[in-house]
Amino acid sequence: MIGWVQTMYLETRRKRRRGGEYWPWLLSVLVAFSAAWYLYSRQTRIIEAVRGPLPTPTPTEISAAQYVSRGDALFEQGQYDEAIAAYRRATELDPALTVAYARWGRILALRHKAAEAERLARRAVELDAECAECQAILGMVLDWAGKVPEAVGACLRATQIAPEEALGYACLAEAYGDYGRLAEAAAAAEKAVQLGPENLFALRTLGYMDELAGRYQEAIPKYQAAVERYPNHAFLYLDLGRNYRALGKMEEAAEQFTRATQVDPTDAIGFDQLGWTYFAQGLYATAIEQLQKAIQVDPSYAPAYGHLGVTYYVQRNYEEAIVHLEKANALGKPVEEYCYTLGFCYAYLGRCEEALPWFEKALELNPGSQVAQQGLEYCGAR
Repeated sequence: MIGWVQTMYLETRRKRRRGGEYWPWLLSVLVAFSAAWYLYSRQTRIIEAVRGPLPTPTPTEISAAQYVSRGDALFEQGQYDEAIAAYRRATELDPALTVAYARWGRILALRHKAAEAERLARRAVELDAECAECQAILGMVLDWAGKVPEAVGACLRATQIAPEEALGYACLAEAYGDYGRLAEAAAAAEKAVQLGPENLFALRTLGYMDELAGRYQEAIPKYQAAVERYPNHAFLYLDLGRNYRALGKMEEAAEQFTRATQVDPTDAIGFDQLGWTYFAQGLYATAIEQLQKAIQVDPSYAPAYGHLGVTYYVQRNYEEAIVHLEKANALGKPVEEYCYTLGFCYAYLGRCEEALPWFEKALELNPGSQVAQQGLEYCGAR
């Protein structure tokens, strides 16, 4: 028994001696690794001190074409400001991307920002005169800016380039209609719907044809059909409200204009038209409230200043009327009604020397203006 214990003790001692042989090797490896890590860290600090830290990785930006697609989706949803931002970014990434300029201009036309819309639409056509969509949008922009003969030419060019696309015929129908060529307008509108029965502007054009012909009752269901298919576009509610107002249905008109302000609360036109509808009902305080909202939304929207000035005038608040009517004429093209109303504001305040130039301006705009002539006679008599 004693011999067995001695044997086990000696064996354990031999194993311990063999295990101890590995420690110097392990320690040398650890020392070498620590030295290498120290040298690497020191070298990294020196490099960063020279060239600075590496930039934080950021997601890769989407392409210009993808921004156009994003803008299209936002436009479909009625988010015009966001769509404009997407189209603008597309043009920054690719300054030769024609449809981005054209579709950006289209939204500005819907917002009645004629000068900027025309600049963008012309840029698109300058880049690619064979782009049918660009020609059609240029035609629409020019038509809405009152340059109807030139608009017809651009729309015709669009239909020549792409005779199978609905947009060119839809824009041509509206331009023909505004030019007084109603038969040709109706034919173009029918062609647009045949080619694109779901096209937003083709559907809208059907209602516009009836509106031009004074068939307001027939226009309303056609505009409503467009609204049902495209409920996110405020300008369709403006179309409906305009036709209800032409029929003397002021409550229905106000409802549609209110809907326009809800769909696009960043557009002044809905508030302006709502206020003008309240004015027609004699609800002057409510009209002023809505017209002031229009100015808050867009301080450069001239019609709201004009309508607000006329509203103050009928309330005999001539001082406020003068401020807003002069602003309207300064921001936009002089309007006959605003000019002679300004004249009477000054005249009724006993300031005929300031009234006379406005009566004369109204007669310059319309030599047959009887109201302006009455203003001259009024001041002459005084």
